[in-house]
Amino acid sequence: MPTFTGSITTTGKSEAIRLDKALFRLHPEFRQKAKVRAQVIAPGHALISVVEEGIPELQDEDPVVTAFLAFLEKDMKTRPERIASLSKRAIARGSRLTKGVKVTDEERLPEDIAF
Repeated sequence: MPTFTGSITTTGKSEAIRLDKALFRLHPEFRQKAKVRAQVIAPGHALISVVEEGIPELQDEDPVVTAFLAFLEKDMKTRPERIASLSKRAIARGSRLTKGVKVTDEERLPEDIAF
């Protein structure tokens, strides 16, 4: 995965982040005038996403999970030979660990749960 460098600067009355032009050549979705959203996901780390016009933002969207799922999707498409089934042993262990646990698709995890 390529890494792009840049610097923080001032433009007009705003702060700005300048990044290598290579980022914009490789990822045209970050075109000039595109609306973006920045979310701090850890001290010193931010996730920058394009906000599509006409598509309502998902308030409950977790940017880290979304980025991880996008990474998995790309990896699965480019390296499908790496995809493997769970072993019978792993499935049996998962069944034992979750025996008696009842959930529905509508349930939400409590706010005090951390992974």
